[in-house]
Amino acid sequence: MAADDTIDVAQLTPDQQAALEQYTAFTAQDVKDALPLLERSQWNVQIAIAKFFDGEGPDPIAEAMAAQNSIPPPTAARHENLQESLLAASSPFQPARTNRPDPAPRIVPQPESTHRPPFLISLLLTPYTLGMRAVSVFFRTFTYILAFLPAQIRPRTITASMTGGWKGTMGRRMLLPRDTAARFKREFEEEYGTPEVATGLPFVETGFAQALDAAKKDLKFLLIVLMSPEHDDTEAFTRDTLLAPEVKTFINEPANNIILWGGNVLDSETYQVAAEYNATKFPFSCVVCLTPKEGSTRMSIVKRLVGPVSSSTYLAEIQTAINKYSPDLAAARATRTAQEAERNMREEQDSAYERSLARDRERARQKKEAEAAARDAEKRAAEQAAAEERKAAMREQWRRWRATTIAAEPDATVKDAVRLALKMPMTSGKGRVVRRFAAATTVEELYAFVECHDLLATEEEEASPNEKGSVEMPSTEDYEHEYAFRIAGLMPRVVYEPKDTSTLGERMGRGGNLIVEDLAPDVDEDDDDS
Repeated sequence: MAADDTIDVAQLTPDQQAALEQYTAFTAQDVKDALPLLERSQWNVQIAIAKFFDGEGPDPIAEAMAAQNSIPPPTAARHENLQESLLAASSPFQPARTNRPDPAPRIVPQPESTHRPPFLISLLLTPYTLGMRAVSVFFRTFTYILAFLPAQIRPRTITASMTGGWKGTMGRRMLLPRDTAARFKREFEEEYGTPEVATGLPFVETGFAQALDAAKKDLKFLLIVLMSPEHDDTEAFTRDTLLAPEVKTFINEPANNIILWGGNVLDSETYQVAAEYNATKFPFSCVVCLTPKEGSTRMSIVKRLVGPVSSSTYLAEIQTAINKYSPDLAAARATRTAQEAERNMREEQDSAYERSLARDRERARQKKEAEAAARDAEKRAAEQAAAEERKAAMREQWRRWRATTIAAEPDATVKDAVRLALKMPMTSGKGRVVRRFAAATTVEELYAFVECHDLLATEEEEASPNEKGSVEMPSTEDYEHEYAFRIAGLMPRVVYEPKDTSTLGERMGRGGNLIVEDLAPDVDEDDDDS
């Protein structure tokens, strides 16, 4: 399939096709639009992705990559001794050594530790210590007296020693790196700014190590400005060069990617920075940035500016250094952006996979729990059915045994017999039963007669007298019989409980009419309420 009128995907090399597939999969851009962008990016997927998301303007990366074809490969590093250096300097045919930027060290100030000499040495140095204290007290008194002189005739040394601020040389307290940077910025604004308008220079209020790490992390340029308040050129350099409108505009431009850090050499951290960066003359400025060609993790000094210079020269030198190394930082920034995008895509894919795996695990767990719940329910149902069946068997055994213990109906010649008419429940289908009982028959025996009435009728018709008593009583530990009905009198209504130990003769006299009622939960509740 042709992407457009001039380019055919089938004519691309395998590497170009793989780059095209990777780019379109990540950006979802049409092939006809992706091919020209990949060609302008020298088929570099990371640079093309960065152009797609960040916009495509002046392309210093492509120009730098195209210029690499005309640059000869770098020569291999060689070791050089003193004799070879002398010969190279004396011989006009000896090639010159390639100049590389100096490394930019990372300075972390160490807290000052107080060393106490032994007691014997302190005792021997006591006269010297007392003398130094006396001289110090005298100097302070002398400085305090001269401080009352007018500023025009007051010595500059006395003024500096008394102020102790931006121009002070004495009484400067040691602070943490962050507080030291904040103090430098505040003193700089007070000295060179106005109450209405600040200087406009974006000094960072962090330690030098933190500023260097931020420039390395964000791939920006670190502009270091070291000042000595006692130097005569400091004020002129600050007002005419550093605070020039074109310099301030260039430093504050976000597109230039500049981090500005300044310090006073009277502070401990700034003094260490000046020593490590070989600042022998003030004001001192230098530009530090990451140099990928010398090493991906190396910060180097790419430009030094020493002494008072004009604002135009100062700005031109800084612009030259930044323009020289901007393509390298832009390429590194594009690579980092592509790597970050690829890493984010992998993280999103991993997150989606983990979520899908978690859903599958949750479904499997729910399915397993449902199966276990079904098995438990089936097991409980089987156990309950077995228990009900066993209970029914024990109940039937008890009824057969109890039927054998019920006394026979008295003859008509018995005078004190109790004649009862029992109205059976509608569910039993027996209707009305009339029977004579002995006067000494208990209420529980009446309940047993009703419970075993159907068995008594069957035994009277079918069973022989020899079989009576052959059924054993169920064990009281395994089974306790409960009557599912109750017997009550009609008028007046009286309920006879099976646990009642009184006899029928005592409760009913010579006879009566009774009703057998099936027990139900709602009936029990109604009775409890009544």
